[in-house]
Amino acid sequence: MTDISSVSFGADILPLFTRSDIEHMNAFGVRLGQHEWMSQPSNAKNVYGYLTGQSKPCMPLGGPYWSQEQLDLFALWMKTGYKP
Repeated sequence: MTDISSVSFGADILPLFTRSDIEHMNAFGVRLGQHEWMSQPSNAKNVYGYLTGQSKPCMPLGGPYWSQEQLDLFALWMKTGYKP
């Protein structure tokens, strides 16, 4: 189980995105690889919506889609303050 006090963008969230995900989304102004951008609550919640499929299309486009464990980790990162 993940220690909630240690969930961070650099160690836990950034590695969930592939280089291709980051490069592709940069073209749309979505900075998946930048903590400063991702730690803005509206940006993180928007990304999370696409990752979960609550927003369409579900991302990453065509899969592979994130596991529930990965989604839970992302949600925990948001809930515990978007730590770098």
